Parts: sequence; C-alpha cells; structure tokens
Amino acid sequence: MPHLRTKGQIEAEISDAMVRLQREQTGRGPNQARAYIVEDMIIVRLQEVLTPAERQLTGNPHGQSLIKQFHQQMHEIARRSLEQIIESATGCKVTSIHNDVSTKTGEQVAIYVLDHNLEALLFRRSTEGAATPRKVSPQSNDSPSD
Repeated sequence: MPHLRTKGQIEAEISDAMVRLQREQTGRGPNQARAYIVEDMIIVRLQEVLTPAERQLTGNPHGQSLIKQFHQQMHEIARRSLEQIIESATGCKVTSIHNDVSTKTGEQVAIYVLDHNLEALLFRRSTEGAATPRKVSPQSNDSPSD
C-alpha cells in the first residue's frame, strides 16, 4: 500500500507552494502562510502581503480600491497555477475560487472549493489504515508479519 499523506502534510505542501508562487510573481512572499483543509474547501491565509508602496496607498479609499483591483487581477492571472498547486497536492479538482485582500491588515485569504470532501476522504483513509489489525508471526511474539 503506498504511503498516504496526512492532512497536515498536504496543508504544509500547499502553504509552501503558495509562498513560492507569490515570490515568483511579486518578488516577495508573505510573512506567514497557512493552508487549512475544511470539508470540500482549502482555505489559504497569507499574512503581510502588501508591499511598502501598497501600504502607503491604504490611507485613502481610492488607494484601497486600487490595491484590491491589483490583487484581484494578479490572482486571475495566476489562476491556472493556483489551481494546479491545489489539484496536485489534493488530487481533487478545483471547482471555484474566492479571494480577497484586506487593506487594513495586509492579509490575503483565498478559498478553493473542491469537487470532493477531502477532509472526509482523509479521515476515512486514516481510520481504515488504523483499523487494519497486524498479524503476529508464529516465530516471534513481538514482530509483525509481512
């Protein structure tokens, strides 16, 4: 049976890939990144994504609007790469993406909706593996048989 990755390993893989992609696109990455698997969604939270120039623009409504438009456009440009990151890490197809950036906190949150409930699949796999009893060989009382 092949090694199955844990929920935490998949979340870490997604977080790392998102940081790499943002660095490639903008020349800098977020200060912190975290991905969460929640039922049929992947939630990605990137902290401190605003550049110093963008932070200067947050002081007025027009600047805030420009920042949101820019980040939305960059997200659309990278859409296929973002989908590939999620699909490669999860084995599920992305059916929709919802994204926003906060001009107040400098945080970006994206929600990737999947075609399967990944959390339930991972739970089922982990309990099936744990429920399988290990046979003890008759030659030894403490070593499992293959």
